Amino acid sequence: MTADSTHRLNKVVLASGNAGKLREFNSLFGPLNIELISQGSLNIPDAPEPHPTFVENALAKARHASQLSGLPAVADDSGICVVALNGEPGIHSARYAQDPDGKRSDEANNKKLVSVLKGVADRRAWYVAVLVLVTRPDDPQPVIAECIWPGEIVDAPRGEHGFGYDPYFYLPDQRCTAAELSPEIKNKISHRGQAMQFLIRQLHARGLISGSAFGSYRNG
Repeated sequence: MTADSTHRLNKVVLASGNAGKLREFNSLFGPLNIELISQGSLNIPDAPEPHPTFVENALAKARHASQLSGLPAVADDSGICVVALNGEPGIHSARYAQDPDGKRSDEANNKKLVSVLKGVADRRAWYVAVLVLVTRPDDPQPVIAECIWPGEIVDAPRGEHGFGYDPYFYLPDQRCTAAELSPEIKNKISHRGQAMQFLIRQLHARGLISGSAFGSYRNG
């Protein structure tokens, strides 16, 4: 079943206060003529993330933002998983080196990861992105997309773009780190970019975006 034009998305809350994610999502949603609003601009606090999986946490964040805003909401739960660390930091990626007072930073997270991997030969890792979009807080059929992006962890940062672990995430196929990619290229091939492409195909199939918006995205 598809939605008519009165149910198409035109305004969506991003359930995140991360400035890097907001930039990426704005770029990805731009061709769809959907206004993306940061939950922070609506004074919506971060949702608890008590669950052991990316998809459960993303769904909790999306429902939380939709409940408090009265609008459709999209949430991302993502992280980096390292083979030698049995998949850690995983869902704890954003707070891997969090201080007892709750303070966290990309710099501290990266410093800890490199330190833990000192002397470890196997540097294989992958980024995970799970995107969840709900049209209302009790949406019985949330739109869910999940993708991974394989790479390796390096000891020294390279590149000026991106955020999070990007300067330390080396892509053998590209012969550079994620932070050395231009934003345009990263948005096409990254875990989040791939998940977004899948999400948009589902939105179109359900009639939540128009055919013309979908065409603009595909041709953009």
